[in-house]
Amino acid sequence: MNQTVIDTHHISKTFNPDTIPVYAIQQVHLHIERGEFTALVGPSGSGKTTLLNMIGGLDKPDEGNIIINGTDITKLRASALIAFRLHHIGFVFQSYNLIPVLTAKENVELIMLLQGKRKKERDETAARLFEQIGMAEKMDSRPARLSGGQQQRVAVARALASHPEFILADEPTANLDSKSTANLLDMMEQLNREANMTFLFSTHDQRVIERARRVITLVDGKIASDTAFVNPDNG
Repeated sequence: MNQTVIDTHHISKTFNPDTIPVYAIQQVHLHIERGEFTALVGPSGSGKTTLLNMIGGLDKPDEGNIIINGTDITKLRASALIAFRLHHIGFVFQSYNLIPVLTAKENVELIMLLQGKRKKERDETAARLFEQIGMAEKMDSRPARLSGGQQQRVAVARALASHPEFILADEPTANLDSKSTANLLDMMEQLNREANMTFLFSTHDQRVIERARRVITLVDGKIASDTAFVNPDNG
């Protein structure tokens, strides 16, 4: 039986309510089940990033509820929400957001350090993740010595290090060339297929959209269409 990991109940978000209101998200009701590989698409200003930020607990809706694996994150206090994000949600951003003075391994281990994991577990998890992303020989390199594609792979490894319920990826291929994009998407698809990791993308990139098995189109803050595709690996 599939398990719902993201469940938004009629969420809305308005910016500048006291002047000229901008309705970023309007009454969005959305279910994402474990193991999905889903893309949020739509024109600039359609609400993709706002919706992703609310699902990730980086912003709060003005109305409605967001249930993550049974927990209503809209009811959590700020400190509890920070702790929940740390243990349950993985983030991959367009700009990588790696800390330049840390090595690739230290960037990946940082989230486990914040979680209170012991050094042995951090070392073992990091080694396993760098094998998964095909960068075992780059663990001691700092971000400046890595290509954009390699930095984004490290960002994915960092997101996975917390053992999240799902990964939110906001325009993760925007700064990558075609080869780096293909390699990154191959790796994400493999993680999705072999580890049943759930991915939710916000993207304009047709290369990402073509890989998605579900495409949700936002227009003016509302879901205009929601289309699921058959996974060719499963027939």
